[in-house]
Parts: sequence; structure tokens; C-alpha cells
Amino acid sequence: MFNKLCIIGVGLIGGSIARAARQQDLSKTIVGFGRGDDLPNLQTAKKLGVVDDYFLDIAEAVAGADCVIIATPVGAIESVFTLLKPFWNKNAIYTDVGSTKTNVISTAERIFGYIPDNLVPAHPIAGAEKSGVSASVDKLFLNKRVIITPDKATRPDAVQTMREFWERLGSQVAIMAASHHDAILAATSHLPHILAFALVDMLGHKDEQSEIFKYAASGFKDFTRIASSDPTMWLDICTANKNEIIPLIQQLKAELDKIESYLANNNTEQLFNTFTYAGKARQRFLDLYEN
Repeated sequence: MFNKLCIIGVGLIGGSIARAARQQDLSKTIVGFGRGDDLPNLQTAKKLGVVDDYFLDIAEAVAGADCVIIATPVGAIESVFTLLKPFWNKNAIYTDVGSTKTNVISTAERIFGYIPDNLVPAHPIAGAEKSGVSASVDKLFLNKRVIITPDKATRPDAVQTMREFWERLGSQVAIMAASHHDAILAATSHLPHILAFALVDMLGHKDEQSEIFKYAASGFKDFTRIASSDPTMWLDICTANKNEIIPLIQQLKAELDKIESYLANNNTEQLFNTFTYAGKARQRFLDLYEN
């Protein structure tokens, strides 16, 4: 499919893309790029055979590449576009893997003065609590969803190429507007992470004076698993998508106020109805997801 695939940011996601692409023979050569402080990680990537080579110079990294995948935290997208601008190749395809998409498109327009027609924003909905290339696996995207959010300026053939790329990695691809993506992910991913962070932050401070965590059951562990996610990455995500997240936090506050009122007034019927509806709604999600 590609002669040279360049991955900017060879961490969990970037490394897993490289591993999967190699397994599926999707590129003759796979290289990585990073800054100086990323050198140990890049050295590990080469040692593990995740990439054929790595570069600390962007010009060398992208030279001859016909596909460039930006797999950095979303907060780094502006600096990456700035680095790429002098070497942007109209014959290559550029894509990213960030959890927010409108910021990618708006940042590209700000840096380039227009939205390049060979930029194909994308988001593989896959990940793990661990980070770094050592945590990468070749099956991370198998049977996972990938959302591609092209701008109206994006070339259809570039979109089709990236759809085929992700499908050959075993993913289920959907295409939608960037704004729609950000609204959906704010509700299904970003808000749940904030909830987990907030709950563990609250209980963690209480645990300093008591033994809350000592007696926490498996439900607590399951619910708070995502609070172990990379805080830097999630700071970037939440900041980039705050306009979608803040209204959801306000709605959640209203929902909690309602439940508090039910409890205070011993309104067990409404409380039971709330719990019942939530259980049925979750089952609808499971039925949809498992099918």
C-alpha cells in the first residue's frame, strides 16, 4: 500500500499501528520521528523491530514518505503541523489518531492558511492504560472502531486510502463530521474519564485519613480503571474538547441533584425507575456493541 510510512510519535498507538502495518505488509519501510527527549523510546522501537529506523530530524523522517501518521498527544498538533509545513508533500497522505478532531482541522487551517486536501483526520477508538512503545501490540485495532472525519476539502481518494488502511488493520471504519465526532466522544469517552478522575481524586484525599481503598471491591476497580490513563494526554483532550464537555458536566450535575433529591425525600419509586432505566439503556448499548 505504501512505500514509506512515517509515524510521528511512536508510543502505544503509533507503535501499535507500526506493528499491525508490518504484520499486514502495508508498507515497505516504516520509520519513526520524535524529539530529543523521545530518543530512548525510539531506540526501544527500533530494537523491538517496531520501526526500521528513527529520526530526530523531521526532514529526514518524512523524506520519501507517502503516508505520515501523527500519533502525538492532541496538544502537540500545532507544533507538529508547524514542523511539517516546510516539507509538506502534496503527493503523500497525512493523518492523525487524536481523540478530538475539530481542533485538528482548525489548527491546520491556522498553520497552513487553508486545509490541505491530503489531510485525513482520524480517530481509532482503542487504547490501554499503559503508554510507550513497549506497550504496543499488533492487534490493538482488531475489531475496534475507527472514525475518519474528513473536511469538505479532503480528497475522496485520500479518504478511501485511509479507510482501506484501517480496514486492513482489522478495524470497523465510520466517516462523519468532526463536530459530530467530538460531541459523541465527549459523552462516551471524555466525560467518563473525568468522572473516574474526579471520583478517585475525591476518595484518594479521604483515604489519607481512613481506609477507603483497603475495602474497595472489584466494582470500584472496574469503574475507576480509566483513572490510570495518562494525565498529560487527557489534559490535552479535555482542553481541546471543553466546549462539548462542559455542557455534559452541567447535565450530570442536574442528574446528581435529582438523585440527591430522591434520596433526601425517600422517593424510592423514582430512584428505582432511574436505576431501572439506566440498566436497560446500558443493555441496549451492549446489544448494539456486541452485534
